Amino acid sequence: MDSKIFNLKAKLELYKAMTNGGNFADCPVRDVIHGISGKWSSLLVMALAEKPYRFGELRRLVPDISQRMLTQTLYDLQRDGYVHREVFPTKPPSVEYSLTDLGRSMFLPLQQLLQWAELNHDAVRDARAAFDAAQG
Repeated sequence: MDSKIFNLKAKLELYKAMTNGGNFADCPVRDVIHGISGKWSSLLVMALAEKPYRFGELRRLVPDISQRMLTQTLYDLQRDGYVHREVFPTKPPSVEYSLTDLGRSMFLPLQQLLQWAELNHDAVRDARAAFDAAQG
């Protein structure tokens, strides 16, 4: 895709052509964002950007996540190519998760968004409160 296309109308026309007539469920941006926008995805990617982790370490690092949700989120991140899962032949087997090259390439833009969210969280909460108050 040409990176010089900046306006939304042109991008939508391009996506329409790419998706055989406008099935925007196949929109590349929506598809990728959906994969990394899960409740736990950004936290796990942030952790794995620091170093590889074993499953139990990730579970302790993010105590609010259930074992099932951690397993599913890691599976989804692995399926999308962001995370590598390596099984070591020990008894019992140990598993380590790390970011792939694709995951590392996605982390910098994600980190910038996360930093923006931290810096602007109070402003967003204030805007919500003001909007809600105005709605009655």
